[in-house]
Amino acid sequence: MLDALGTIVTAALMVVAVVTLTFMEVSRAAKLAIAAAAGLWIGLAAAAGAAGLIAVSRPFPIVGLFVAAPLVAAALAATWPQGRAALLSLPMHLLIGLNVGRVFAVLFLLLAVEGRLAGPFPYFAGWGDIITGVFALPVAWLAGDPGRRTAAIAAWDLFGTADLVLAIFLGVTSAEGSPLQIFTAAPGSAAMQQLPWSFVPTVLVPFWLILHAIVWVKLRRLRRSPAAATAS
Repeated sequence: MLDALGTIVTAALMVVAVVTLTFMEVSRAAKLAIAAAAGLWIGLAAAAGAAGLIAVSRPFPIVGLFVAAPLVAAALAATWPQGRAALLSLPMHLLIGLNVGRVFAVLFLLLAVEGRLAGPFPYFAGWGDIITGVFALPVAWLAGDPGRRTAAIAAWDLFGTADLVLAIFLGVTSAEGSPLQIFTAAPGSAAMQQLPWSFVPTVLVPFWLILHAIVWVKLRRLRRSPAAATAS
């Protein structure tokens, strides 16, 4: 039952992620290319999850590539003026509001109840995501006029980013067989290495980290010069 629900939730969140990319102010051809690239990435993540390649205990941690590659791609795009302008064209209230989907991390707590997650991972990552998601809507409302409450938006953005970084750390250090394993309660973060839950570290976590990074850059631009914030 939880796997079926997880499939529905992760699929819906990934569709929203792909649709969000089309809100960038780029040509129609560029939007189609970006959406196709995102779809291909999701397909690769699905294939890797189905083949059992996401396991942290494998000799080469392929899951690390899935987390890092989108972040590197976004960073490289930001070094190109047109790419940076496209990323910053996404409205801040949209970037923040999309984090509402993180309330579904309540499923991590249910996986822990079923004995499929253990250790600190499901509780710290789960509650951190839930808190981030619950506050996403009121913070998105503040972002409708970001000049009013930049400190509040920045605090939320830092908390949400720290939650994702902590989740990655706990996921790796709770995985059975991981060379970095610290927390030994079985089964650790095993469920997150299997479909549909493997979509979280391979697709959704990088997506949300990129959103947080864009929000941070837009806030810095606002603080330097309110007129410099693009499409806030």
